[in-house]
Amino acid sequence: MSVLEALAERARARRRRIVFPEGSDARILAAIARIQHEGLLDAVVIGIPDQVRDGLRTAGGDPDAVEVVDSRSADGTGRYATHLWTRRRARGMSEAEARARVRDPLVRGASMVALEEVDGSVAGAAHSTADVLRAALWCVGPDDGIRIVSSSFHMILPGPPSRVLTFTDCAVVPEPTGPQLAQIAVAAARARRAIFGDSPVVAFLSYSTLGSAEGPSVARVREAVSLFRDMEPGTPADGEFQADTALVESVARRKAPASAVGGHANVLVFPSLDAGNIGYKLVERLAGARAVGPVIQGLRRPLNDLSRGATPDDIVEVAVMTSLMCRRHDP
Repeated sequence: MSVLEALAERARARRRRIVFPEGSDARILAAIARIQHEGLLDAVVIGIPDQVRDGLRTAGGDPDAVEVVDSRSADGTGRYATHLWTRRRARGMSEAEARARVRDPLVRGASMVALEEVDGSVAGAAHSTADVLRAALWCVGPDDGIRIVSSSFHMILPGPPSRVLTFTDCAVVPEPTGPQLAQIAVAAARARRAIFGDSPVVAFLSYSTLGSAEGPSVARVREAVSLFRDMEPGTPADGEFQADTALVESVARRKAPASAVGGHANVLVFPSLDAGNIGYKLVERLAGARAVGPVIQGLRRPLNDLSRGATPDDIVEVAVMTSLMCRRHDP
């Protein structure tokens, strides 16, 4: 069983309710058709009901087996407006603006997540990342102990056996401070634990290994390591490490012989967005890894973003991961 097949099996056992706010996008409907065929989760779609059902039928899905929320109707949006206004009034949002904002499908979907009417949301096929994150922050907000939203790519390396490395942050935060880097690492560790069900082992990357060089970015990484250990004392973490120290046991034995993390890391925390974005694309293109993501992390409840170039298969993968990220919100 492949890594993605194993994730699908776990999602199938959970059968979460995930909302798709972009019900007019044919790729979304094609993804939902596959989700239905494989029994992965229960999809809720925001859109025009006749168009959604016709599109789902065309995609080979069951139009009678999907819940559709009519995007033209204001019915039931009063509670969403009240929730949004309560969260945003201190920043100047009026009740009238809140009522208008919740007519936006992204905000409506995020409100459904916030009020626990659904377990998570998947959007971004037809909207920018900024739009998706804005709705998420307005309606849901950051997770406990987290003040910054970030992202990870989960890199499935070719096997056998397959190996999955989590790269963070590769898509959201350009120049994180030490405290922000620590929070990014906490969010990535939590997300990995939820999605893959294994134990995160966190390495903070740098051009230095445990004092072999000095500089402002090295100092930020060291600060982040210390803060992370205070925030997540039960999660193995070390650094600053060069990448080979984090990943290769023989190198770690020479450069960091006392470290339990060296050579065993499965979560790699990059010091900047430049490094993370370049790193994941190099591994994807040169090592033949499958890059799954970006997965948005650090929110109180899971709302994930799609590339506007996403295929139906990409959408299914993100939906499965979103379903699994609900795991840490189980009673």
